[in-house]
Amino acid sequence: MSRVNDQVASRKRRKRILKDAKGYRGGRSKLIRSAMEAVDKAGCYAYRDRRNKKRVIRALWIARINAAARMNGITYSRFMEGVIKSGVQLDRKTLSELAINDPAAFTKVATLAKETLAA
Repeated sequence: MSRVNDQVASRKRRKRILKDAKGYRGGRSKLIRSAMEAVDKAGCYAYRDRRNKKRVIRALWIARINAAARMNGITYSRFMEGVIKSGVQLDRKTLSELAINDPAAFTKVATLAKETLAA
């Protein structure tokens, strides 16, 4: 009885790894062992940074809201406290978009937040 070989599967596996490593510098795109390490590490970074990206974007929203709130004479933390207490159902992403694209509407929200805190 003849023995089974896995040449087709192993070639397919190597081709996939070298395809994923395309564009890497030096042997990392040509040598299978180096390419495998590089692709594995790249996958780890990609997994980690998909989560970190959410933190970075949220920090950007907060920075934008803070800048717009200070232009309206209130700090970010006091602004958010007023917004939450007044019952405004806008999240940070929406508030950030308001601050950039519609400063007049953001000013109204900031005024409402100040009034709520004063009362």
